[in-house]
Amino acid sequence: MKQESLFSSTNDDTPLANRVRPKTLSEFVGQAQLLGEGKILREMIEQDQISSMIFWGPPGVGKTTLAEIIARQTQAKFLSFSAVDSSISKIKKIMHQAEADRELGQKTIVFVDEIHRFNKAQQDAFLPFVERGSIILIGATTENPSFEVNSALLSRCKVFVLKSLQPADIVQLLTNALHHPDGFGKQTIKITKAEIQAIADFASGDARMALNTLEMAVLNGERQGQTITITAADLRQLISAKFMQYDKNGDAHYDIISALHKSMRNSDVDAAIYWLSRMLAGGEAPTYIARRLVRFASEDVGLADTNALNVTINVFQACQFLGMPECDVHLVEAVTYLALAPKSNAIYAARQAVKPDVQATINEPVPLQIRNAPTKLMSDLGYGKNYQYAHDTKDKLTTMQTMPAKLIGHIYYVPTEQGHESRFKTRLAQIKAWHQKHPLDSKHPKTDD
Repeated sequence: MKQESLFSSTNDDTPLANRVRPKTLSEFVGQAQLLGEGKILREMIEQDQISSMIFWGPPGVGKTTLAEIIARQTQAKFLSFSAVDSSISKIKKIMHQAEADRELGQKTIVFVDEIHRFNKAQQDAFLPFVERGSIILIGATTENPSFEVNSALLSRCKVFVLKSLQPADIVQLLTNALHHPDGFGKQTIKITKAEIQAIADFASGDARMALNTLEMAVLNGERQGQTITITAADLRQLISAKFMQYDKNGDAHYDIISALHKSMRNSDVDAAIYWLSRMLAGGEAPTYIARRLVRFASEDVGLADTNALNVTINVFQACQFLGMPECDVHLVEAVTYLALAPKSNAIYAARQAVKPDVQATINEPVPLQIRNAPTKLMSDLGYGKNYQYAHDTKDKLTTMQTMPAKLIGHIYYVPTEQGHESRFKTRLAQIKAWHQKHPLDSKHPKTDD
């Protein structure tokens, strides 16, 4: 934890992103959905009606900057915590001091960056002080707070979702930095609008990345006195490989696998190949993707194409055998196959439909006639009595009851007419028609033991 000095002088060694950090709402760029005229967060800040809140958004969109602007606007003491060096005892000690300050009229804003990295005990340490109003907690996270912030703490905070900055926002930030007195305002920087736009596009909505790239471009530019020229060739070296916002354990991981799954379900083969490639570029394990494709083969294709499961199992084995980068084409093959295959979720729906009945009849006995009877005692007790062997019948069907008595007539599998599943629908209709003509034999009672 450290107490920030909001009004300290700048230092030339400080990164550009920190030197030109906006200090007022009028200087802040982006997040118009929250900070535009009449918007809720702007009203809360301007009217000094700040309550505890969580800023959720990708890196470099202004979460920390907003917290500092709020502290400056309200003239509050601003404390910043890090998960690495914030023991429970240290948190409680500082919270008690904040409580004492509140009694003297001093407001304290506690900023917890990357709050998702705080464990449950650390988060719980803030809770009583948030409840009493001893502090105003502002948490910042790149991860979904629904999963990463304790529910008790989250329920006492308003969540604001910050979005990736638009290229036009990044262009404005870069232009401001070029003229900012603590940026490059005291130098002459020759850079074209096209080059500024290229940096903005490269940053993918991350202001910090854009400013860091500009700073590197200036440091590596051609110098002539106080004039620095940034050439297109030098800039290309800096932005040749775009950083991918993909955390294999974070929201992007789940968002992109969801996008892949839903693109295949929607039979959009090009979108499916794109999302697959995004995952591979982000370093996702090919076997993880292959496992999800195996699941999709039954959940979304099912009996509409009985070969889909074979394809995905084969591709999973290929991924194990070859690994990356060689198995990339096998994954593309599987994704393409699944996207273009006829779709049926009848198997998945059957599995979901049976679950409530299983829970309601979890102790329902197995009908005697279909129980195994490996011993004389079990045979004497009626196990297997009146069992009918389907292979001995002309139609390979019997009148024997195999469903628990309480569930006779319950239907779970409802086939579609997609792809090959139409064959299964026809066969099921034939079986049901046969049973209508051959009701349960009176010799085989419907009751269980």
